[in-house]
Amino acid sequence: MKWLRSGLRRDICVIVASEGTPTAQECKAALESRYDERIEPKTFYGALETLTDTGHLAKTADGIHDRYELTGAGERALHDHYAWVTETLD
Repeated sequence: MKWLRSGLRRDICVIVASEGTPTAQECKAALESRYDERIEPKTFYGALETLTDTGHLAKTADGIHDRYELTGAGERALHDHYAWVTETLD
């Protein structure tokens, strides 16, 4: 699966799955806290756009902010990746 080639895209999906429907800025802040370093906006927003373009995330407007949530395809891909990691490490 092409989306798995990027750890950032994968981690964005993890954050969205755990946070519910975060804004882009909330998601970026959570990742920067996890990575303990700043993520370039161009890099972050490019990954976010790719995930929405490929159907792994859905974007909805909430006032002046966009909120993101996993789609069925995104949830399946994340669970498939988790199963692969679990199987490989066991």
